Amino acid sequence: MDELLRRRRVYGADHDDPDPGPRPGHVYRELVAGPLDGLLLDVTGWSDQQLREGAVLPTEIGAHGPGGHTLYAPRPAAPGHWDWAGDIP
Repeated sequence: MDELLRRRRVYGADHDDPDPGPRPGHVYRELVAGPLDGLLLDVTGWSDQQLREGAVLPTEIGAHGPGGHTLYAPRPAAPGHWDWAGDIP
């Protein structure tokens, strides 16, 4: 795993986790733009269909605040990057 990737934070890691970065043997997608910009999403074990569909992720820092969700979808030309597609309640 390259050094830059190791220093990134994984979505869902606790803020006080001493090692919030990626784990060896896991598969990640980079979240681009929106409230979770720059975080890595652990997609280890996801099906091909799930990887094509993207994700609806709970977040308190989106447009709808606590209880809200944010949408990320794979970038067609670079599926390792998932682009922000908006926020929902």
